[in-house]
Amino acid sequence: MGLGGIYEGWGQIVTVAIMAVALGMDAFSLGVGIGMRGIRLLHVLQLSLLIAFFHVLMPLLGLFTGSYVGHLLGQVTTYAAGGLLVLLGGHMVFNSFRRDDGGGSSRQMDHRTALGMLLISLSVSVDSFSVGVSLGMFVNSIILTVLAFGACGGVMSITGLLLGRRVSRSLGEYGEALGGAILLAFGLLFIF
Repeated sequence: MGLGGIYEGWGQIVTVAIMAVALGMDAFSLGVGIGMRGIRLLHVLQLSLLIAFFHVLMPLLGLFTGSYVGHLLGQVTTYAAGGLLVLLGGHMVFNSFRRDDGGGSSRQMDHRTALGMLLISLSVSVDSFSVGVSLGMFVNSIILTVLAFGACGGVMSITGLLLGRRVSRSLGEYGEALGGAILLAFGLLFIF
């Protein structure tokens, strides 16, 4: 292997690392927002594992879908992810200011349920679908690349959830409103 091959290999590693961190940042920010609502350690582990799984699955699905369909859906997936975050964030802000009369009539999306975890994991992983479409063009090891995406997404979501959990203890009842505002802001950034 010549000097050019060494630089090419390192270039791929650096590119994959940057892409993995960029894709994991939305998992981190979402984790901070959810952690501010209050979350048990078991749910931190479950949600992080589900996010890591979808950070592996979505690029693989994108890879198999093909470049034409990925090009058509690339912008749609960004809008869908942004829309889900806006809905989650707006709902959290609304519920933080609404008083519960004890009747249990308020039904908010619960990050502890299987459906809630699935929707949250999908919302932060759907943008990796469009990244997966372009992976086959320049990356030699697809499996190692998507595993790096999954590991980075999982680690960053754990970090965000634990950080949000710690901050929520000091913010009290305003933690949910702040967490919702963070999700709302990131959702709007995705859309615009």
